[in-house]
Amino acid sequence: MTTAFDGAMRASAAETAAARAARALGPLPEWDLSHLYPSMDSAVLKADLEGAMTQAQGFAALYRGKLAALAEREDASALLAEAVGTFEKLSDLLGRIGAYAGLVYAGDTTDPQRAKFYGDTQDKLNAAVTELLFFELELNRIEPDLLARVVAQPPLSHWKPWIEDLAKDKPHQLEDRIEALFHEKSMTGHAAWNRLFDETIASLRFKFGEEELTLELTLNKLQDADGAVRKAAAEALSEVFRGNLRIFALITNTLAKDKEISDRWRKFEDVADSRHLANRVEREVVDALVSAVREAYPRLSHRYYKLKAKWFGREELDFWDRNAPLPQVEQRTIPWTEARDTVLDAYGAFSPAMAGIARRFFDEHWIDAPVRPGKAPGAFAHPTVPSAHPYVLVNYQGKPRDVMTLAHELGHGVHQVLAAPNGALMAPTPLTLAETASVFGEMLTFRRLLDGTTDPKQRKAMLAAKVEDMINTVVRQIAFYSFERKVHEARRSGELTAEALCELWMSVQAESLGPAIRLGPGYEPFWCYIPHFIHSPFYVYAYAFGDCLVNSLYGVYQNAAEGFQERYFALLSAGGSKPYSELLAPFGLDARDPAFWQIGLSMIEGLIVELEGME
Repeated sequence: MTTAFDGAMRASAAETAAARAARALGPLPEWDLSHLYPSMDSAVLKADLEGAMTQAQGFAALYRGKLAALAEREDASALLAEAVGTFEKLSDLLGRIGAYAGLVYAGDTTDPQRAKFYGDTQDKLNAAVTELLFFELELNRIEPDLLARVVAQPPLSHWKPWIEDLAKDKPHQLEDRIEALFHEKSMTGHAAWNRLFDETIASLRFKFGEEELTLELTLNKLQDADGAVRKAAAEALSEVFRGNLRIFALITNTLAKDKEISDRWRKFEDVADSRHLANRVEREVVDALVSAVREAYPRLSHRYYKLKAKWFGREELDFWDRNAPLPQVEQRTIPWTEARDTVLDAYGAFSPAMAGIARRFFDEHWIDAPVRPGKAPGAFAHPTVPSAHPYVLVNYQGKPRDVMTLAHELGHGVHQVLAAPNGALMAPTPLTLAETASVFGEMLTFRRLLDGTTDPKQRKAMLAAKVEDMINTVVRQIAFYSFERKVHEARRSGELTAEALCELWMSVQAESLGPAIRLGPGYEPFWCYIPHFIHSPFYVYAYAFGDCLVNSLYGVYQNAAEGFQERYFALLSAGGSKPYSELLAPFGLDARDPAFWQIGLSMIEGLIVELEGME
């Protein structure tokens, strides 16, 4: 019989454990969004929302239907430059409002007030953006030779990279009214399903002993040193995922169909072609990456997990042991201040300027670190807009991987700060290079820690953790990409049952992880919580692209450090103003060469060989 006293004792023990964990982490920073707007109901925000709509309507009245005629004027460059400059300022304003609403919502997606604020703000922004849709469409309809002559002249030549890049979208653009309809309907289409996914994920609770944990806290227990804890966490995750499969299957089916409709209207041939276009990367390059990684499965993931199973004295590891810490290696909670100093020291050893930019995130409250109920899971760096500054969200719990996540997101943040002077139209970086600074930041931090480690056990643990991170970044993400391809291709023939989705998931997982990982009952629904599948279809290959690219970049850095930092900063500072091939050329790298990917994959294999030599 359970008494009230027993319950109180358990609650007290849980509180004590929570208090101990909080003390071990130390004070965790929360971001200060007042740098964007004072509050959700501030007069400044209200005025900007109303002003944005008024300005958008005025811009449309001034320029809609007139760009072709302006391009034929003798002073065309100045006239069009004025139009583009005004459009850029409006884009910055709308982006600031949208970033604020999104960050407020990410802080607690289960709060009805924040959810309503986010939804209402999106409605108003959507209406303003609809007024501006004509501008890029009309620019692309100007006779190409005429536009080329005009854009070659100042002051319009400042935006030449953006205008030339915009032309790549031309074959897939639709008539203005259809584009407007697509845009307006997105609020009740894919944006609504995205929001349903976010709020559902944030509201899930997983029973662990006497506790009800959020997704982030439960996933964290898969890295616990105690195998029983890992197994219990996996079972809790599986039970809740399976209990919610119906809604996740519906979201996935609806969004896949929504994308198929858009792709068909825009005449994209392959299910991933729209992503390749957005990334400004050729399909053949991505196909070469995918083929290279899949061919490397046996010598990377299969080989490593066989080695890890041996360390645990087994032939196979259960899926919940895949990211387990090595046995007989001390596990400790890493305080926030230590994580901060570790990353800043690593950045500073490479470039004091880079560390200086990263330090601002800590000093000026640009980071939100605590785990909170309702907070968006995972981690991200949001660039906001060039007139402001980026923000970083992490869910810091003191694990070594949390330190690497911090290094990763700060890499994004540094990249976004350096690219901001390009302005709202040319600062955004295609995904082909968007993961470069983040993965490079991780590599700098890892190498710094490894070089300072003399204890053989700790060195082995660090190498193993890095190999696992690389496998998660390269092998896992390409398996995710393969899963998405199977889902979107199969959805073209009809709706997929939850069981069918689980079967597709298991097929790619078995292929990628290999025979040393036992994918037993319970792992089937683990596809359902991956947010990239929902928010950004086919985003995931960018991680593998970035990891292999950074491995190659780091090799250049090690072999020719002189002048590297300047070239690296030039790459980051370019934002989206130059194609990836042009930005990689100063390093002697060409991602269009199929052999390029072997450079990055060989670095991972080399670390596995080093681990095998430690037996």
